Amino acid sequence: MFKKSELGKKGEQAAEAFLKEKGYEILKRNYRYGHGEIDIIAKDPEDGYLVFVEVKTRKNLEFGEPEYGITSGKIRQLKKVAELYLADNEIYEADCRFDVIAIIMEDEDNPSIKHYVNAFMW
Repeated sequence: MFKKSELGKKGEQAAEAFLKEKGYEILKRNYRYGHGEIDIIAKDPEDGYLVFVEVKTRKNLEFGEPEYGITSGKIRQLKKVAELYLADNEIYEADCRFDVIAIIMEDEDNPSIKHYVNAFMW
């Protein structure tokens, strides 16, 4: 079975492949600022939105659905890091949103993936 860090990495790889399959352009993986991190930053092909994606991966449902692991503190941190990304890249006007990709990795070759578009507000 996976170590926690390996599981997270596998989940992020699956999420990136999933997004690419849907036509998203991956701009950045694992953008770090201070103690915060955004797993994937992408561009939505349909509406051009800049999308900050949080990926939550679990081996199974023993501890519940992966998306329920996103706390209000994590949301605050994601918002702060997203603002810093925009400032760092001198992006002053852009339509942005936060998505969540929840993955259950019981079968590594065929993970269960749920994509929550616009999962929470700024």
